[in-house]
Amino acid sequence: MANRDATALDDPVGASLRGHHAHHARRLGGAATYQPDVATFSAVTADPDPQEWADLARLLGRGELADMFSCASVPPPEWEPVFVLEGRQMTWSGGGRRPAETGTEVVELGRDSVPEMLDLVARAKPGPFWPRTRELGTYLGVRDHGTLVAMAGERLRPPGWTEISAVCTAPEARGRGHAARLVSALVARIVARDERPFIHVAEANTGAIALYERLGFETRKPVTFRGFRTP
Repeated sequence: MANRDATALDDPVGASLRGHHAHHARRLGGAATYQPDVATFSAVTADPDPQEWADLARLLGRGELADMFSCASVPPPEWEPVFVLEGRQMTWSGGGRRPAETGTEVVELGRDSVPEMLDLVARAKPGPFWPRTRELGTYLGVRDHGTLVAMAGERLRPPGWTEISAVCTAPEARGRGHAARLVSALVARIVARDERPFIHVAEANTGAIALYERLGFETRKPVTFRGFRTP
């Protein structure tokens, strides 16, 4: 696996919207955001001026959520803070322990699986996931007697990198290694196309952090996730 320039991970939303996800982007000046129902993530340039924030507000509309992800820049005071969440960004280092084989089949989830995916997200609460989020990349799942009980997929795509996201398991199916198998399957797919996996996780989610470390992920840096309401 080739070495990757990790500087693209300092602005993963902006880098994705300028590149692999450009067809999902809405833009005005230096501001950009995803199309509705794909993602709420928005991006501005490294040193945004008031006009750039005004452009982003115009893109999103009045009273809408601007999920600034890990952007270090803070909007003008009239933007209402919605949430602040401490987390970390982790990158796959090429090692890790392979999950035990259990015979559980990992399947690819298509458009017809979206209602089930949204139901699983509502119960497992992995983070933001919308009706068209599946369009950002490949999503894999595990079924138990036909019912979707676990999933994970690809989200942000800065050059040379793919983020693994929406890792979740239904409460009644936890403790069976589904998350490890899904993340490992995605890692294999990402590496096979000569890209490198990365992931974001809330700092309070110590169980997930320990799992990702066992699978070969290392902490790159702490991040702070922020959301605001447009004026």
